Amino acid sequence: MSSSSIKLNAIITGASSGIGKATSLAFARAGINTALVGRSLESLENVAKESIKEGVKVKPYVIDLSELDMVSMRIQEIISDFNSIDIIVNNAGIGYTNFLRETSLTDWQKVLNLNLTSVFQCVQGVLPHMRKHMKGTIINISSTAATNIFPNWGAYSVSKAALLSFSKILAEEERSNGIRVTTIMPGAVSTPIWDTITVQKNFDRTVMLTPDLVAQTILHVALLPVEAVIEEITILPSCGNL
Repeated sequence: MSSSSIKLNAIITGASSGIGKATSLAFARAGINTALVGRSLESLENVAKESIKEGVKVKPYVIDLSELDMVSMRIQEIISDFNSIDIIVNNAGIGYTNFLRETSLTDWQKVLNLNLTSVFQCVQGVLPHMRKHMKGTIINISSTAATNIFPNWGAYSVSKAALLSFSKILAEEERSNGIRVTTIMPGAVSTPIWDTITVQKNFDRTVMLTPDLVAQTILHVALLPVEAVIEEITILPSCGNL
């Protein structure tokens, strides 16, 4: 996209690190204005400083997506700030490993709330605006865990499988309103998720996908001509599932 083109506006959740950060920078290089959503203002501001160098509008928003009753309203506030939103990338999520028999109800609900219900609330926040303007692109980041059986990843896999189903239904419901919905299902990606206390797995991160590779896929989907949509993409490391 040339600097003289009309710029698109996007919301990216989980924008402070990993896939979200890489997508934010890729969007900036492509001339897309971005609202960066995350929990750490310092991290978001660091991403914003890099992105602004590309001559786009970038603004950080500290939002805890686990506070579900506030999410839709906060998304609508972002739309007001930017006047319009063309794209939302629902990337924020939590990794979690444990046997189902040892998964507490609290942990189960935490994973489902962040990986699924917060996306539902983000979508409800943008849909009125997108339907009013009869256009919009919704990109939901799921996982190959949605369609593969990985023991110890029960709660996570269920959340990502439900997100895939949610996306398919949303696509059918909103197609006539000019709204495109894409689910991207990456395999293992080398991100800080592997360093969190909720993930107790040790894989070779040198053979994983990089966040930049996934970000390029997201950017490709976002910039498709309005006459086309890719509704589902699986992207794996060349060695396959780890």
